[in-house]
Amino acid sequence: MTKPRLLWLNIIVFSLTFLIAVIAVPYRALTHGFDSFEIIVALLCFCYCGMSITSGYHRLWSHKTYQAHPLLRFIFAIGGAFALQNSILHWCSDHRVHHKHVDNNDIDPYSAKRGFWYSHIGWMLRDYHDVSYSNYDNVRDLQKDKIVMWQHKHYLLLTILTNFGIPIAIGLLHGDLISCILLIGVLRLVLSHHTTFFINSLAHIWGKQTFTEKNTARDNGLLAFLTFGEGYHNFHHIFENDYRNGIRWWHFDPTKWLIKGCSYLNLTYKLRKTPEQKIAIAKARMELINSQKKIQFIENGEELLGKLQHEYELLIEHITLYYETKKQLLSAKSDQLSQDVERSALVQRYNDLKANLHQHTKNWNSLRSQYA
Repeated sequence: MTKPRLLWLNIIVFSLTFLIAVIAVPYRALTHGFDSFEIIVALLCFCYCGMSITSGYHRLWSHKTYQAHPLLRFIFAIGGAFALQNSILHWCSDHRVHHKHVDNNDIDPYSAKRGFWYSHIGWMLRDYHDVSYSNYDNVRDLQKDKIVMWQHKHYLLLTILTNFGIPIAIGLLHGDLISCILLIGVLRLVLSHHTTFFINSLAHIWGKQTFTEKNTARDNGLLAFLTFGEGYHNFHHIFENDYRNGIRWWHFDPTKWLIKGCSYLNLTYKLRKTPEQKIAIAKARMELINSQKKIQFIENGEELLGKLQHEYELLIEHITLYYETKKQLLSAKSDQLSQDVERSALVQRYNDLKANLHQHTKNWNSLRSQYA
């Protein structure tokens, strides 16, 4: 079978920038050094590029997890061009195909089942999907966005102006053109590329399947740190319409914090969240599946499986009752009946169910730990 043609422009860009980053940048650091201004600006530009991809390309345009003010959309559109990862329209089209056909080697543009190299960068070095690349039927909604179409039309010019213009302008103003080009231009670009590429590759290989086993996506806190919160990828693949990837307060997800923070300034709105009940049930289901796999190797496995299944069903029952009651309580409070509600049987029922759920969760975790 003939291999797809090589995409020489991509090969040259990725190879040249990578070689400069690993050879010229360290050499410059040893022979000349980089001052604090250059390092800080490079870091800020890296964050700007990364957050434009995660907040803009990914969670805003690809998944519509929230709506944003035109000013914010414009800022993300420029940052996306600076990150040099194709136009919003093209990127989102690829990404929606990825989610719809995840792990399908024939359709998923960067299927992790084709290996780390392919999913990380190999899929961009050959023309594997030449037919689909001019078909934007799955992003017709984005074609109505004037900022998206403006960026798509002028993408090449914008990438030149940002990737050459910004480092050169800062270098001239700062008085060290070479250092700024190397650090803010090249190293920043290489880091932007490969940290983002990690989500297509490592985030489908390394980590835990916390909420679903139906695809290769994994949750990984370290990757979340490197990718502005995108490392909680197993959660994202089952609940892709949630504006958060890290759902707990301690999860490192600066993209979530930016989106939420901008909502207080009326720059973002209609933030979408997955109901807590669905998350809790999905997590419990995966815990059951993982425990069942371990019990297969234990003597009297059938008896233990029955006990585990019974405890799981009790847990799901308590989760359902707790969240239904919580919803009723919140609804009553929103009707300005909070003072009456606080003295009602509903609050007492809610508190009892909360305590029961806590106890059953402890029992569930204790039972599972016996088979770990």
